Amino acid sequence: MKEDDDLSANIKEYLENSPFEVEDKAGNQEVVLTRTFGDEKIRITFTTADLNSNVPGEDMAEDAAFDDADMDVQSGGANTKGAINQGRGQDGNIRVAPEDRVAPADREELEEDYDDDGSQQGFPAHASIRIERPGKGALAIEATAQDGDFLIEDLYYFPSADLADPPTAEKDWSRRTLYSGPPFNNLDEDLQILLEKYLEERGINTRLALFIPDYIDHKEQKEYIRWLNSRLQLRSSFAAGTNVTADVKSFVQ
Repeated sequence: MKEDDDLSANIKEYLENSPFEVEDKAGNQEVVLTRTFGDEKIRITFTTADLNSNVPGEDMAEDAAFDDADMDVQSGGANTKGAINQGRGQDGNIRVAPEDRVAPADREELEEDYDDDGSQQGFPAHASIRIERPGKGALAIEATAQDGDFLIEDLYYFPSADLADPPTAEKDWSRRTLYSGPPFNNLDEDLQILLEKYLEERGINTRLALFIPDYIDHKEQKEYIRWLNSRLQLRSSFAAGTNVTADVKSFVQ
């Protein structure tokens, strides 16, 4: 497969017009987006593990049954994909966003820029966001990109940037002992809105929330094909009688 031919139109369009640079290493399941914004260094990490682990379970089956039972009563709204002003927090409660939040399908700026090529954006993709400023520490934000929206789950401030991603066990212990503040959903609603706008100004917006699941699907397919090719090459080596240790051959067989 050619590197560019397997990219969807949506991914190509985003990469051509986005301020973020993509760090995608072959064989790794993590993808990193980086950019600068003024004196800030922004890094966003996501992984294909979210796609592989997104298997419907009992909770999802129960939710689907509840939605089907309620469909006769309501039309649209909470029953539709990408419903306006809704999200489910870690505690299972419905998070109701301010009224000025609009579902992705209703956002006029996306109608022409982001084509609907039939790809599904429904699975939740976790994104770790790090924003560093020289001499001012770092913000660590854990969020989920789903249906064209970022749902912030946790927000942390660290006076030292190296505490956001501690390189040593000592730094990790220092991070754990810091007071991390209340859960994001418990913050004042005005502060929540302010933080969401803060991220949007830095390009962490609807377009990125749509791009991440798209790219995860692309990355997963690319790595799967690479894995298949390596397995075929290994079998060819065995068949050709090349120098392969008995232990490795026994393990694979």
